[in-house]
Amino acid sequence: MKTLILGYGNPGRGDDGLGPELVARLEKHPVTAVTLLAALQLQPEHVFDLADHDRVLLVDAGLETPAPFTWDRLHPARDPGVFTHTLSPRALLAIYREALHREPPVTWLVTIRGERFGLGESLSEAARRHLARALESVTAWLADARTVPG
Repeated sequence: MKTLILGYGNPGRGDDGLGPELVARLEKHPVTAVTLLAALQLQPEHVFDLADHDRVLLVDAGLETPAPFTWDRLHPARDPGVFTHTLSPRALLAIYREALHREPPVTWLVTIRGERFGLGESLSEAARRHLARALESVTAWLADARTVPG
């Protein structure tokens, strides 16, 4: 089973960098059939990264997310802000469906609770703890393709 893990967020804004940081930690222990990718934000072009994968995990940070993290199964949904500065994960899946004329792979979103998102800040201690717990959960999910998170 081919898996894509795409962590997104801005490491220059404190805990907003939790998604790319999870990817960086996974890169230290590569797993077969897993593609790792980090980005500042989701872009319509990411549909091509999703293609040829059986399942996708998007990883982001959230200020109001219940600690330490959440798992959510995603389905395509149009977003009125598709062509603005930010693209939602559901809108990315809708673009995938429209651009590639097929259903996107099974997609999950892990949102890790962040505390500080200020420009130039580093990861907060709370975010580091939440990241460690999320990494354990993601690692378990990777080890067993039948695992349904949540």
